[in-house]
Amino acid sequence: MPIENKAPGKDVSEEDLLTKFPLAAKKSPAHRSRFVVQGVEFGGELVPIFAGPNMVESEALIVATAKAVKAHGAHFLRGGAFKPLSFPYRSEKYTETREQGLAWLKRARDEVGIPVITEVMEERFVDAVADVADIIQIGARNMQNFPLLTRVAKTGKPVMLKRHFGCSLRDWLGAAEYILIEGNAQVILCERGVSAAHTHRSSSRFLLDLQVVPAAQEITHLPVVTDPSHATFWRPWVKPMALASIAAGADGVMLEVHPDPDNAAVDPLQPIDFDAFGRLMNDMHAVALAVGRRVRG
Repeated sequence: MPIENKAPGKDVSEEDLLTKFPLAAKKSPAHRSRFVVQGVEFGGELVPIFAGPNMVESEALIVATAKAVKAHGAHFLRGGAFKPLSFPYRSEKYTETREQGLAWLKRARDEVGIPVITEVMEERFVDAVADVADIIQIGARNMQNFPLLTRVAKTGKPVMLKRHFGCSLRDWLGAAEYILIEGNAQVILCERGVSAAHTHRSSSRFLLDLQVVPAAQEITHLPVVTDPSHATFWRPWVKPMALASIAAGADGVMLEVHPDPDNAAVDPLQPIDFDAFGRLMNDMHAVALAVGRRVRG
């Protein structure tokens, strides 16, 4: 079937749609993937929200967070047991909880009744992560780790593929094709910020590329979500970028939420607390309603 929507542009050619990532490409302007994960629909009217700490620091923290974000209406609990840190050095606070963190995530999932998304970094841990996660996250730094993508795809679990901060839309869709070609159609694309010369604040390494949301949606049927927390790296900017994401048409928003943001073990500049998350949920729902979608319900 010929592809009706043409995509001439800087990143993606019509030939790419036909030969490089035909599975990720739209077959018509109305073509959108819609699938359900633990009762939550992607690609439809609902805008799913993923919320939780960057790192699973303790059992008590992740269970308390699961209860709080669920009470405020989050659809998924996020938290990293395996955490890619920029530097190899670790301390008692700045570390990973790994298999123990997975066990704590499982307890939060089972006790609170909220599905979980968490990241896998190495092929040897895929089965362990798949046993706990309802959605497996591929982090930005592993976006083009093709053996890992293939291995994760074969679990049959839904996959969130984060865009590397230096990669084009063409690269991103090419990586998604590695998952789709294994017969795993439940792929979610996540924009988490791109490298840029000017980021408006010395501590902010990336810019949230809101333009990529409609740009991707022109040529792919896959859901496109954003991660304003990692992109801005600055708490006061998370709310406006979350609201802007929904206004721009994002199919979901991932937020870093922590009971004590200033004392978070990793990246304390960006998390919001439980009360701020509750207020933001209300504001995101209002914006969603204005564009014919919803966050709550």
